[in-house]
Amino acid sequence: MSTIRVTGLRVRHRKTVALDAVDLDLGPGVHGLLGPNGAGKTSLIRVLATVARPDAGRVELLGEDVGEPRRRGPVRRRLGYLPQEFGHYPGFTVREFVAYVAWLKELPAAGTPAAVERAVARVGLGDRIDAKVRTLSGGMVRRVGIAQAIVNEPDVLLLDEPTAGLDPEQRVEFRALLRELGASATVVVSTHLVEDVTAACTEVTLLDAGRVAYRGTPASLTALGEDTADGVGDNPIERGYTAALRAHRAARTPLGSAR
Repeated sequence: MSTIRVTGLRVRHRKTVALDAVDLDLGPGVHGLLGPNGAGKTSLIRVLATVARPDAGRVELLGEDVGEPRRRGPVRRRLGYLPQEFGHYPGFTVREFVAYVAWLKELPAAGTPAAVERAVARVGLGDRIDAKVRTLSGGMVRRVGIAQAIVNEPDVLLLDEPTAGLDPEQRVEFRALLRELGASATVVVSTHLVEDVTAACTEVTLLDAGRVAYRGTPASLTALGEDTADGVGDNPIERGYTAALRAHRAARTPLGSAR
């Protein structure tokens, strides 16, 4: 069952094409979004989160065409979103901030306190729930961002570089949380860290220069790295990543042009 369907997506930032002719069809599970800087990962996440509009193409979330304004409100209540640049209110406590987001998502008032405590506990901040956000470390603030994204038990969860600032132990715990969430929701994780994709994701999409360069499982990308000499990296999935990028770029190079 598809919960995210993107057809012919095109996004421009002034004179730069950020996404071009992107087609995606995603269902429940954890989907890793990889690619070099400027590949279009954040642009895609922002469009899926309905905070940015495409220049062309169609985006369906949870069976709704979000190009129609009246469809966006109901869909947004079923989304969770952590942007790359996470804004927060430093004077709020963790509890107050996550409860505020729950209110924005129109969670029932009677169930909100329990939902907030559950979300904060899932990111390992139960003992800091009444601490001011301004007193937290950068990694803790990032975990608050994850908590606010999952407080409504979303059907679609969009995370842009969620492990930035997390230490290795916290990243391992976060991967376990992703696997748990992906059992019932469609989770899209944009990251530069291929090891997170290997450990937590059921599928990987590789973007390059605004186009889909590769789609498959982490195992298939790892196998590509094991089977090819045209890749660089310290392990098979890194070599598979670079080999897929090189193959995509070679296919797009016009005949007779310089490489």
